[in-house]
Amino acid sequence: MERHRKNGRGRVLISLIMKALPLLPALLLLQARLFALEYPGEEWTRVTPAEAGLDETKLLAARDYALTGDGSGCILRGGRLVLSWGDFKQRYDLKSTTKSFGAAALGLAIADGKMNLTDKARRHHPAFGVPPEENARTGWLDEITLWHLASQTAGFDKKGDYAPLLFKPGSEWAYSDAGPNWLAECVTLAYRRDVAEVLFERLFTPLGIEPADLVWRKNSYRPDLIEGIKRREFGSGISANVDAMARFGLLWLREGEWNGQTILPREFVKEARATQPGVPGLNVRHPEHYGRAANHYGLLWWNNSDETIEGLPLDTYWTWGLHDSLIVVMPTLDIVVARAGKSWRRTEGADPYEVVKPFLLPVVEAVKESGDIPVAKPDENTGRLGSRPSSPVIAGVEWAPQDTIIRLAKGSDNWPLTWASNDALYTAYGDGKGFEPFVEKKLSLGLARITGSPPDFKAENLRAPDIEAEGGGGAGRKASGLLSVDGVLYLLARNLRNSQLAWSSDLGKSWTWADWKFTESFGCPTFLNFGRDYAGARDGFVYVYSQDANRAYDRADRFVMARVPKEKIRDRAAYEFFVKLNAEGQPEWSRDITERGAVFTNPGACYRSGISYNAGLKRYLWCQTGLGDDTRFKGGMTILDAPEPWGPWTVAFHTDDWDTGPGETMSFPPKWISADGLTVHLVFSGDDCFSVRAARLRLIEQ
Repeated sequence: MERHRKNGRGRVLISLIMKALPLLPALLLLQARLFALEYPGEEWTRVTPAEAGLDETKLLAARDYALTGDGSGCILRGGRLVLSWGDFKQRYDLKSTTKSFGAAALGLAIADGKMNLTDKARRHHPAFGVPPEENARTGWLDEITLWHLASQTAGFDKKGDYAPLLFKPGSEWAYSDAGPNWLAECVTLAYRRDVAEVLFERLFTPLGIEPADLVWRKNSYRPDLIEGIKRREFGSGISANVDAMARFGLLWLREGEWNGQTILPREFVKEARATQPGVPGLNVRHPEHYGRAANHYGLLWWNNSDETIEGLPLDTYWTWGLHDSLIVVMPTLDIVVARAGKSWRRTEGADPYEVVKPFLLPVVEAVKESGDIPVAKPDENTGRLGSRPSSPVIAGVEWAPQDTIIRLAKGSDNWPLTWASNDALYTAYGDGKGFEPFVEKKLSLGLARITGSPPDFKAENLRAPDIEAEGGGGAGRKASGLLSVDGVLYLLARNLRNSQLAWSSDLGKSWTWADWKFTESFGCPTFLNFGRDYAGARDGFVYVYSQDANRAYDRADRFVMARVPKEKIRDRAAYEFFVKLNAEGQPEWSRDITERGAVFTNPGACYRSGISYNAGLKRYLWCQTGLGDDTRFKGGMTILDAPEPWGPWTVAFHTDDWDTGPGETMSFPPKWISADGLTVHLVFSGDDCFSVRAARLRLIEQ
């Protein structure tokens, strides 16, 4: 039996303060901007690049590139005009940039109580989706919501006429004009008015946009009238000058506010600019044109949340039309960029976003304090969290000093944990001999029992021939999840093409293997753990998480999740798979594993993890291994938190280079979380040990 006692804890608050000091100039500048919001009257207030804190040479480089396609454009900062070129009042056909104006119309309709994103489209448009008649025969039209239409997941083909459906709504992503055009008709019928009239009355006129600045053409694809009302398009159709484009962009930068008046609901603006839950990871039709668009598309707006444009601020979002008409909003930098003209020259086979980089990146580089701004960087060793927000509850994690870390079971790793009915923690090790006294030979899967709490706890190996296995690395089965429910221990094992369940009714002495496996995805599944023997669980379900890969050794773009009634854990047919969050933030589930969606997305960085419930804070804590050449000794880690098992996930702690090796797995055992939720102990496999480090969670209000 291995026993350890070690006293002493430390705080790193002073070091955190010192790290924050370099950010002070940028924070002060941002504060100054917030107290000096400016809007244009008939004319814009003009300032020099220097007065706006911008490097003129960089801005001129952006302008010069823009002019390779002729046209007009401007750059705003702080609501002031810093640079413009071309004819400010010449109208241009904006093509798909019209979609963002359609998003504004949708936001108004939601604010007016005319509709909700979760509404089925046919509720507002009885003839929705037909013609062509083949769409009715799919059986999918009744499932399509307004959210599907706005997020480009409804399934309509590209062209703006009466296009066919290509797939079941929500199952793939396809850029379409037909879908937004159906959405335009839903909004029209909800108001029983010409949408152009509604927008001029409610939005354009308050912004100072006049009919000479913006024209909405007659519908090019469908009849001019719908039920006697002018029929507009959202897919395309607006011609506008750069002045109107800039004013519209500034409205979105100000989150729907204009000179003290709320034009668009702030919450809608935030939702429209953000990647939609459940969409990242969907198959993208025509990726040669749209890249991994599902990972960075909101509601008729594009965004940079997955760092698709390296060097661009992560919170940047934009609308983009044929001939490279652009309205680009950079909230972090307080910048709006607008441009219209002819298409820029493209290189055949290049990434779809390469063409905009010479225009946008010099603008970012022009910001003199941009060194303090979070931008997307081409660093292969960075866990890519995009613009995911910080935790609204946890301000940070104060780790105990390195010399207080407890390290036992040298040479063993893995360490999934669960709190059993007898008050002990049960864990599993891999590629080692467990705790001292060691077992006689190395095991790929061995069990152990832990009693007590840090810094004074005891650990002993638990021999169980039914579950033990040999074989190094991927050659031997290993435990990836443990859970105690109603006196029964459940274990998920990986490296079994893909994973398999086992259970023990005698606290680990003997085990029974399920006669089924996960053979699609779930290559490294782990359980969500609550209190002792599953006490304090959210509901009657058990939750399972894994990177969306067939092997534990493959990093994925997303995590997936399943649930099963706790009394049916052994029944494969009872498992449901998370599909997505609907527009109201509620989960949708499917018994079909092929319909699984992303519960969390982090392109190329989703790997092994551990998740548990912090009852004191009423938050779920998800510990994820970051990137690194050998994370046993050096690498990154992320701790996410959420109010529900499915999110929304926010960042409580993230580092690309922790001060000690994080190992390949980690979790916070609920037994070792204080009643108030503030004191926690991280169990991790760093240095190929059973490593335990105390920490204090610092709350926002503190």
